[in-house]
Amino acid sequence: MPPIDSPAIIVARYLRSNGYEEVSRAFLDETHGLTSGQTLDAFLKESGLPPDAGSVSPGDLTLEQVLREKMMYDLTLNLEKASVDDGLKEWKDKPAQWKSTEISLTKPSNLLQVAVESIDLPGTPSAHPFILASSADRRLYVISTDFILPEQSTRFEVVRSFTGLQDSPILSFLVVARRYLVCTGMSGMTVLYDVKRGQILSTRQDHTKYVVKVVSWTRPDGQVWIATAGWDKKVNVYLCHLTSEGISMDEPFASIQLTSDPESLLFFEHPDDKDLYLLLSRRDSTFIYYYGLPESLVTLLDCRPATVPLTARQNLAPLANAWTAFTPSAMAICPHDSTLLAIATSSTPHMKLLIVRLLFPRAETPGVDPPPTTPSASTSMDANATPAVLQAREALAVQDRETAAIYVHSSTMAPQTPYSTPAVAWRPDGSGVWVNSEDGVVRGIEASSGRVVKTLEAHVPGSKVRCLWAGALGEGEKKREYIISGGFDHRLIASEPSVSST
Repeated sequence: MPPIDSPAIIVARYLRSNGYEEVSRAFLDETHGLTSGQTLDAFLKESGLPPDAGSVSPGDLTLEQVLREKMMYDLTLNLEKASVDDGLKEWKDKPAQWKSTEISLTKPSNLLQVAVESIDLPGTPSAHPFILASSADRRLYVISTDFILPEQSTRFEVVRSFTGLQDSPILSFLVVARRYLVCTGMSGMTVLYDVKRGQILSTRQDHTKYVVKVVSWTRPDGQVWIATAGWDKKVNVYLCHLTSEGISMDEPFASIQLTSDPESLLFFEHPDDKDLYLLLSRRDSTFIYYYGLPESLVTLLDCRPATVPLTARQNLAPLANAWTAFTPSAMAICPHDSTLLAIATSSTPHMKLLIVRLLFPRAETPGVDPPPTTPSASTSMDANATPAVLQAREALAVQDRETAAIYVHSSTMAPQTPYSTPAVAWRPDGSGVWVNSEDGVVRGIEASSGRVVKTLEAHVPGSKVRCLWAGALGEGEKKREYIISGGFDHRLIASEPSVSST
């Protein structure tokens, strides 16, 4: 028996619901031809369906619904924005085949987060890149990316497995100065761990709910900024100092209270004045929020918690007529253009991908007056304009700027639900991004067009792919592009282009 919504069943349902099973004797005598009943019977026989196939019940998918959804999909494609004239790269290995390798874990469980970090592990001569992966059983795996230790038998081998770092599953982590591990968990705890000495340096409980993201920024003078985002509608900012004796994590330098839960965080340095900003997105808002962290804030150590000013915001849906259209759930900076951002959104039933240019607050040089302007007709018109008109013109100018900053707005066709956790990662050459899904497929999206050009199907079909990392591993001629993905099928997969296709 075909599936309940197979094409044959839908056609049979259409024939039966539109009277093609009713035989009219008068019509048969008159035409001496094929009756409506014979049409349905012939179709059922040719399709191998039982005589009662195609019965219509409330809620069943009909042919009319399929056609309407196809029309809506075509309309959506026409409204998508995919610009090929903005300097974005094209996907370079369209015909390439990819090889996937499952990494063997000690005790397989749902994977929550994966990344590649350089760590100075005990027993190794120097810092090396390792795969870090956290799972739902509170483990944090350290997996080699090359034959580093003498006892290794395979390339991707678990060399460490931490089980006591957190009292709950680890949702996010990072490594500072190739030695200090910062990890956050579902209980709201943030832990600072010295990998070299094998001891916990600090344990903080500054959040009351899930801490879903931790990011850091290290300045040349040894200042380390760390920010954590929790589902208690709060972002905590820590200021740490690297010394020869180590690093400490004291009370939050600042705490940002939000009106909804934060989803993604990024530290970024202004390309002009080199001021540091914290970029964040939050649930039920289509904006990216810019919080300034200038050097002047560091002098306020006696006024903790300090106030981090909101200096700007950028609307990712400037033309939307609804108050909220999606949530920017995951953000990633392009490796070759630090002002270009890829954003995976929470839209359903399929993930929408945005590639946008960051619109930072304009830097102003102290003591320098703006260049003089020549009077024009528009200037004289503005002199007679009311404050409401001037405000409307300014809002329109901001909307035009935000609209022009969106280079790509396309559907990834990656299934999502309201409970999904979108993830996005750039290719090393910046020619595209990878996104996760709820159907076990990792999709590659071309940056210049927004088209799906690659699908990796190493996970169990229909399973949730929870986390992604993309980048290059190896050195010299052995340097290769890798995609590392973890899912709720208990699989950690490393995918690379096959040698024969490169």
